[in-house]
Amino acid sequence: MQPSWFLVFFFVSGFCSLVYEVVWLRLAMAAFGVTTPLVSIVLSVFMGGLALGSWGAGRFVRRMERLSPASLLRLYALAELIIGVSGIAVPHELRWGRELLGKLGGDATWASSTHYLASGVWIAIVLTPYCAAMGATFPLAMAALRRAKGGDSTRSFSYLYVANVLGATAGTLTSALVLVELFGFRGTLLLTAGLNGLLAVAAFVLSRDAAAPAPAPSTAPIPRSAATSPAHTPRSARARRHASTPRPRSPATAAVTAPAQGLMRATPWLLFTTGLLSMAMEVVWVRQFTPFLGTVVYGFATILAMYLAATFLGSTIYRRWGRVGSVSGSALARVCAWAFCGMSALLPLAAADPWLFGDPGIATGIARVALGVAPFCAAVGFLTPLLVDRWSGGDPDRAGTVYAVNVVGCILGPLLAGFVLLPAIGERWSLVALSAPLFAVGIAAGLASQLSGAEPLGRAVDRGAVIVGLLALSVGLVAFTEDFETVFARREVRRDSTATVIAAGEGMRKQLLVNGYGMTVLTPVTKMMVHLPAAFRPNPPEDTLVICFGMGTSFRSSLSWGGRTTGVELIPSVPALFAYFHRDAATVLESPGARIVIDDGRRFLERSRTLYDVITVDPPPPVEAAGSSLLNSREFYALARARLKPGGILQHWFPGGERLILSSVARAMKDSFPHVRVFQSHLGGGFHFLSSTQPLPPTTAEVLVARVPPRAAADMVEWEPGTTPLGHFQAVLDRELFLDRLIALVPGTPALQDDRPVNEYYFLRSMLASRQGP
Repeated sequence: MQPSWFLVFFFVSGFCSLVYEVVWLRLAMAAFGVTTPLVSIVLSVFMGGLALGSWGAGRFVRRMERLSPASLLRLYALAELIIGVSGIAVPHELRWGRELLGKLGGDATWASSTHYLASGVWIAIVLTPYCAAMGATFPLAMAALRRAKGGDSTRSFSYLYVANVLGATAGTLTSALVLVELFGFRGTLLLTAGLNGLLAVAAFVLSRDAAAPAPAPSTAPIPRSAATSPAHTPRSARARRHASTPRPRSPATAAVTAPAQGLMRATPWLLFTTGLLSMAMEVVWVRQFTPFLGTVVYGFATILAMYLAATFLGSTIYRRWGRVGSVSGSALARVCAWAFCGMSALLPLAAADPWLFGDPGIATGIARVALGVAPFCAAVGFLTPLLVDRWSGGDPDRAGTVYAVNVVGCILGPLLAGFVLLPAIGERWSLVALSAPLFAVGIAAGLASQLSGAEPLGRAVDRGAVIVGLLALSVGLVAFTEDFETVFARREVRRDSTATVIAAGEGMRKQLLVNGYGMTVLTPVTKMMVHLPAAFRPNPPEDTLVICFGMGTSFRSSLSWGGRTTGVELIPSVPALFAYFHRDAATVLESPGARIVIDDGRRFLERSRTLYDVITVDPPPPVEAAGSSLLNSREFYALARARLKPGGILQHWFPGGERLILSSVARAMKDSFPHVRVFQSHLGGGFHFLSSTQPLPPTTAEVLVARVPPRAAADMVEWEPGTTPLGHFQAVLDRELFLDRLIALVPGTPALQDDRPVNEYYFLRSMLASRQGP
């Protein structure tokens, strides 16, 4: 059995794991809601399963000391097979969970905490077995390497870790750029499951040739660590001595100097810290770099791929030039590594400074991410395998346990950043708070060496110079960089666990930005999103639902019709800025029929039992935004149809864009409703889709105006003095389009579905179009 086979196994396994993580998250969002708590639940379950599997498998291989490499390979093959089953089972299991929760909810509206608890329990039941199998692969492979001839056992974790991280990087890029666009989510899972199946078959075949090495007699004295090791102690004697015999140090522990042994004992805490801080910073990075990368899936994929690629680089440097004893035993090296981590954690402040790198193009955005993310991730990529190797010395049990500790930190990091730091102190000071522990570790490492007297005074001076220099650079990064919101002279900023929201501008130039990306402006189009479908009804609407609150313009216009209006918004800070955009916000909110709900619009529809006369939807821009297909898909339209009263109308706004996406949305709308009419905006761009289960007969602008109450008529012309409601309606009716012609824009285009979000994944066709030319 050649160790190089494990490089192939862990590359492919890392590839598959990231594909699963990306697709599972999206399927869970479609089933249980596009909310930040739901995303945190999925990621926590994923990481928690990894930790459980790593710890459990490590304990298992220690107890089963006599397992041969062949048996361990078969267990590894079984783990890969279990992972592969997930590609087939998880979509169905998540769907069953959604259906079950819907039935348990009955006619009552669930409180969000109840929904999250129930959905979290189901997600944990579904994903934990497969994630635990992923986590188990490390200890199983390490044990096989250790018990086979030719394995580099003392650094076996890093040997596998490098390949795994490289595979994860490839999985992130391939799933985002290729697989989902070609095969959809379910097809991607099936393909990935096939890869896991091939891994299982290959490992099983290799196990037939992997015989346990025959014990060879030796006259060499048994080292103390080996003599007291559980592997060399009879089980009964080990049990008698368990209470009095300390756990032996790993070979790596014996190799380091006395000053380093204090930090050696702190290794699990250090790994917990690096996991917590790195994942917490990833949450901060997403907020910081969204203004430069946009809200499309490729923006997040860029950050994640850069994170993984830099981690791979750092791990490779450690494998090639680092040595467990030499690196960990040098106080200067320890100080440099940890202090550099602390300083590099603040580099995103410069990379996300809006006044630097004037070119706003995507290439500049990627360069910003590289500058801000890569140095820190490379340093963590160097330290993580170093610490695990140093602690374990190739022992699968110790490696599995301490790696599980690292993963637990990865679970808590996003929660700390998203729910504590960012809402309280914002992006800048969150990074400062997260960098402080890294400097503290570096200083502690230097003090430990100095107090021991093991190194000369000159080394202490060098360490002090390193710390002072990096601290000075860090202070400069904090003091002389600016946050994104500083580009707006007048602004109001709100932060919560979901996003950073900016209200900026004055008069009719006000705009709303979420994580630095523009969502909407004050425009009469958002008024027409309500007035048009309401006027198409013979009677004024009694119950209206506005999905995507935004500036509150549609919500405000709906209340001018005199009925009840419910506004649904995903981000809590958005409705809090209602008064910034509309001076009468307080009066509007006091209206008897006004209600605002903080929830995912699709999930609200699923759990609501109210039927509506009008449902108006204005999905977040651009139409290619990540997750936006869940408000543009055939499944969403079917859900909206079920929540309409007889004669009710769904108004769905499409802002314009690629012809293929428009054609796909039109096809999905036709598949979901028997009656659909489409009108281009009276201001030119964008389309109002009006859909109903009952006919929407041709009508005139005069008929529509006659149905509009005085308050609503005044609202229509509020921002366009000198115009009339009649002129607005006539301009819209004159721009009616035929649905079938929109579908025929790109013949053969499939309806936009949850499984095939053609609007979000467009890299391949964009590349093909650019090669074909205009």
